[in-house]
Amino acid sequence: MLAASNLALGYALSGFVTGALVGMTGVGGGSLMTPMLVLVFGTEPSVAVGTDLIYASITKTAGTAVHGLGRTIEWRIVGLLAMGSLPMAVLTLLLFSRFGPNSIAANRLITDILSAMLLLTALVLVFRSWIVGHYSRRVALFSAETTRQMTILVGMMLGVLVPLSSVGAGALGATALILLYPDLPMARIVGSDIAHAVPLTLAAGIGHIILGLTNFGILLFLLSGSIPGIVLGSYVAPRVPDPLLRYLLAGTLLVAGGRLAL
Repeated sequence: MLAASNLALGYALSGFVTGALVGMTGVGGGSLMTPMLVLVFGTEPSVAVGTDLIYASITKTAGTAVHGLGRTIEWRIVGLLAMGSLPMAVLTLLLFSRFGPNSIAANRLITDILSAMLLLTALVLVFRSWIVGHYSRRVALFSAETTRQMTILVGMMLGVLVPLSSVGAGALGATALILLYPDLPMARIVGSDIAHAVPLTLAAGIGHIILGLTNFGILLFLLSGSIPGIVLGSYVAPRVPDPLLRYLLAGTLLVAGGRLAL
C-alpha cells in the first residue's frame, strides 16, 4: 500500500514539475515526461508516448487558458501550424498502426525516434541564440506569403514527430516561430506554441487511445500535479530568466536522450 502511495505521489510530483516548466518555457512536456515514464517508472515506450500525449493535451489546455487571458497567443499562427500538423498527425498514425503498435519493433522505433528528438531538442535549446542569429537575416527577407507557407510546413513536421515521440512541439516549434516571427515577444511565442500543441497532442492522443496505447491510471496521477503546475508556470512565465531554464532543460534532455540510446 505504501509503495503504491509513493508511486502515485511520484507521478503527481512529476506532473507538477513538468507542467510548471511547460508553462514557463513552452518546452518540457514530452521532452521530460515521456523519458521520465520510460526511464524512472519503467513504462513501455509506446504506452508512455500515448499517455503523455493525452496528458499534454489536457495540461496545455490549462496553459492556453492562462496565456489566453494574458493575451499572449497569436491565434493566426496557431491556425497555420494546425493546418499542417493535424493532417500529418492522422497520416502518421495510420502508417504507424501497420507496424503493430505495441510490438517490439514499434517500441524500438519509438525509443530511437525519442532518443534522437531529445538530443536534437537539447542542441536547439543550447544553440538557439546562434541559430536565430545565423538565420534571422535570411528569414527576415521572406515575404508574408512565404512566412505563411513556412509556418504550415513547420506544422507538418511537428505532425510527424509528435505522434511518434510526443517531443518537438516545444523547443523545435518555439525556435521555428522565433525565426519566422522575430518581432513577437517571447511570451507570445510560448503562448502560441502551447496553444497549437493542444489540438495536435489531442488528435495524436486519440489515435493512441484507439490503438490501446494509453494508461489512464497513470494519466490521472500526472494530471493531479500538472494542471496546478502549468497554471503557476504560465503565470510567472514573463518573470523568469530564459537562459537559466534553457540550459537546465538541455542538460536534462542530453542525459535522458543518452540513456535511451544505450
